[in-house]
Amino acid sequence: MVMKYLDPKADLTFKKIFGNHPKRLISLLNALLPLSEEEQIHEIKYLPTELVPQLEGGKNTIVDVLCTDVRGRKFCVEMQMEWSDAFQQRVLFNASKLYVSQAKMGGKYSELQPVYSLNLINDIFAHDTPDFIHNYRIVHDKDSNKVIEGLHFTFIELPKFTPHSIADKRMMVLWLRFLTEINSNTKDIPADLLNDPEIGKAVEDLEVSGFTDAELRAYDKFWDSVSVERTLLDDRYQKGMEKGKEEGIAEGMEKGMNQKALEIAKNMLAMGLPAEQVSKATQLPLEIIKNLNNT
Repeated sequence: MVMKYLDPKADLTFKKIFGNHPKRLISLLNALLPLSEEEQIHEIKYLPTELVPQLEGGKNTIVDVLCTDVRGRKFCVEMQMEWSDAFQQRVLFNASKLYVSQAKMGGKYSELQPVYSLNLINDIFAHDTPDFIHNYRIVHDKDSNKVIEGLHFTFIELPKFTPHSIADKRMMVLWLRFLTEINSNTKDIPADLLNDPEIGKAVEDLEVSGFTDAELRAYDKFWDSVSVERTLLDDRYQKGMEKGKEEGIAEGMEKGMNQKALEIAKNMLAMGLPAEQVSKATQLPLEIIKNLNNT
């Protein structure tokens, strides 16, 4: 019998995989966050995913997965299907709220522990670079070695990822392959994913047979909402382009955007990435990518 699987990036599946499995979440965080050997996570405790404001009238927010480790560090994980400036602001808001929430009456500021925000984006937002991992800290504007510790942000553009991009970080590659290679059309799972204890168990949790009818309906509804959101964004973009053309500026904008995409495509091809992957990452037609490859 051929096994059927669900996509791990959906809201339902992502929370099922990482929302109640400490060892699995620890493996993901250690693989994807820029942590040194001394900073590795060894034990965590899950926290409520609803972030309640300290002041009355403040804004409540909900994150996908939230935990703390034995040092008191906070780790917030978000799976986002579409990129937007509003999402970026929400990430900053949530991380800041987590940092501030540690302050207790009479406590010392020196006791505040870092907050790490890991954001997995199933979209491309940095069109000017082939890099798909973006790490941010608070650094001096002239000397990046001078850092104010406390807030750490990691954004990963999943469509840009390819296993060939990373040679020396095995677990990072395996977890990103898990997130990008498995979907509703998957019939066979690669052996190297199944052989890892935590990823193998996560794959089992994606089997359709393990979901109720109500959960499957919620899963389908999620992808319907993603499709609607994507259509609305495309419509807004198209209307903006049409308006720009009327004003005589859209053509220049389009050329600029295409030029950036072509530069990224050339860089990715130079790295040895397959044309199909480059086309997917840059959203340029495959025929154009193949022509670049032959020049």
